[in-house]
Amino acid sequence: MARRIDRKSQPVRRQARAQGRAGQVRKARATTTGLLDQMMNALPFTEQQWHRFFIALIVAVALAALVALLQVTGLWAVGQAQAAQVAANAGFKVEKVEVRGTRRLNPARVYERALAREDLSMMLVDLEQLRGELRAISWVRDARVSRQLPDMLVIDIVERTPHAVLRRPDRLVLIDETGRELDPVAPREVGDMLVIEGEGAQAQVAALGRLLESAPALRPRVSGARWVGNRRWDLTFNTDQRLALPEGAERAAGALISFARADGMHRLIGGEALAFDLRNAPRMFLRAPGHAEGQAERQLDLADQGDT
Repeated sequence: MARRIDRKSQPVRRQARAQGRAGQVRKARATTTGLLDQMMNALPFTEQQWHRFFIALIVAVALAALVALLQVTGLWAVGQAQAAQVAANAGFKVEKVEVRGTRRLNPARVYERALAREDLSMMLVDLEQLRGELRAISWVRDARVSRQLPDMLVIDIVERTPHAVLRRPDRLVLIDETGRELDPVAPREVGDMLVIEGEGAQAQVAALGRLLESAPALRPRVSGARWVGNRRWDLTFNTDQRLALPEGAERAAGALISFARADGMHRLIGGEALAFDLRNAPRMFLRAPGHAEGQAERQLDLADQGDT
């Protein structure tokens, strides 16, 4: 017997499945909405505050998009120029410059850069660019630039401190503690400043400072330092006596400390010896008047001196 197939039942099943899925979606949405509402209610904001927040967010996004559009089209720069011109016409332009903090630096070098912006609208003065130009001056460690409306720029200079004098073949130059050159100096103006010389000595200024700090009692007596062979120091005292130190920062510091101890016991600085050689520390050679350099009048073992 032929079996009859009812094809109308399939659409009914599909419709039932579709209704089931729709119910699941509605249930999921209700659950999600409920969780979202619970989270929103848990926050310490009222519905009115949330409303204001979203309005402000929309306005901010719109303004950002407008600014981006103006910048892309070039209208932003035109608007800035027009606003700056209006401000300048109203008296908001650079007419005066006040410089503070200069002692050794000639203020004219600061005015030279700042007054290049004279009659420029205050809105168009790039403070960071001017600060960078001022920091390029050898004496300037740092600079702060501010506007004092309606028409003044105020510049505060932090100067570098002269630390020593670098002897070059043709001149003497003031340098700071990092070895940066400041200004040429006349021999009569050197005074009691430390004079540094030797090829590569400029890059060793900070290391020399640490070396001298290891024996602070000797620091006021040191008048010069020569960097020898790009590897070690010869120190000259204000008595014109010379001390040859060994290579290496630790060995040189140890030798200098030993020499300071020996000087306290034997008054070596200001004594008869012309030079002291500690390149083979703790053994020290002393050169007396009338002896050629390299000949020793006598020899001291600083290791033994420390034990006595």
